[in-house]
Amino acid sequence: MKKAIVITIGSELLIGQVIDTNSAWLGQQLNELGIEIYRTLTVKDEEHEILHAIDYGFQNADLILMTGGLGPTEDDITKKTIASYFNDQLVFHEKTYLWIEKLFKKFGRTPMDVHKQQAYMPESCHIIENKMGTAPGMLFEKENRILLAMPGVPYEMKHIFSEGLKPRLESLNLSNSIKHRTIRTVGMGESKIAEIIQDLIVQFPPDLSIAFLPSSGSVRIRLTSTGESNNEDILNLFTEKISTRLGDLVYGYDETTLEASIGQLAKAKGIKIATAESCTGGLIGHSIVGVPGASAYFEGTITAYSYELKQAILNVSKKTLTDFGAVSEEVVLEMLAGCLDATYADVAISVSGIAGPGGGTPEKPVGTIWMAWGNKEVQMTKKLSLSKSREVNIKYTSVYALNMIRKFLMEQ
Repeated sequence: MKKAIVITIGSELLIGQVIDTNSAWLGQQLNELGIEIYRTLTVKDEEHEILHAIDYGFQNADLILMTGGLGPTEDDITKKTIASYFNDQLVFHEKTYLWIEKLFKKFGRTPMDVHKQQAYMPESCHIIENKMGTAPGMLFEKENRILLAMPGVPYEMKHIFSEGLKPRLESLNLSNSIKHRTIRTVGMGESKIAEIIQDLIVQFPPDLSIAFLPSSGSVRIRLTSTGESNNEDILNLFTEKISTRLGDLVYGYDETTLEASIGQLAKAKGIKIATAESCTGGLIGHSIVGVPGASAYFEGTITAYSYELKQAILNVSKKTLTDFGAVSEEVVLEMLAGCLDATYADVAISVSGIAGPGGGTPEKPVGTIWMAWGNKEVQMTKKLSLSKSREVNIKYTSVYALNMIRKFLMEQ
């Protein structure tokens, strides 16, 4: 079992009303198992489209994973369509209905007729229990190929795949042929990084490849080894070489996040952190508290958007705001001092800027951001000149600020 196709069903996915996160998650899972993703397909809730996708899957892959269209309403036609593909009939599955009754009783409700219809299942399928919802998974086997149909609700899909199919795929021991290592960097663009490590890349053996995966202010460098032997040693060797070359641009590996690396530093050094935010609206603090255990080192966020709150909570002087404007080095320095005074933090960062799309001036165009960070003894400032996209400006500013905190903590 080496190739897989993921089929997601739903017109809402095609028109962008719902973002398809299922394919991304399944892709990660299968990749870790050593199974190549041959293709992902998204199709309408129409019988002929679903049938065509299934047929394509069986012609081109060993494993077909389907999500969506298994609910109780009229537009959920996946189950009937799959049954017709296998020339199968739907039969009442009492165990599924008893589970639905139990689930509804837990919430003080009674199943409706449409929920009873959910208990009719294709006769030839192997049913995988869905302990997160009402629609079970359906596993079919044909000519040494597997099709698994799962609900489109992400947490239900993840449960069914993880409990019902993943152990079987793990037993095949396919993952030994593909190994990955991700080097996580922040503070430099992919083109510059590629230039710095180009001489290392040309040393790669034929079965080692590299991919640069950029996002706002950061770049993931993914190394992939497809050799049958010694791939772990090769990965470790070039991971170390690249990391040494890039120095403090590297903040972690594989699944480590920038926020998690900050948490590790803060805990190791016994340092408390706080943020004072204007244009980012609390996103920096929100990122930090996304890490479990952040309460050990994070004091909190003061989100002061208006002049009045900057004065009242962060003790920014009215004169400074009048003379220099809210987006200025002078104001973020006073915001930083006010944040350190108002909290028990040892280190803080403050940001104020014009995120856009309006509000810019010739002197301070959209994308002008000021930030300050440090402690009561040492303060540092930086002015950013970013794009005209509000979303990009806010995200990039947050990542940049987090990196400044990380670097400051490293120096303490």
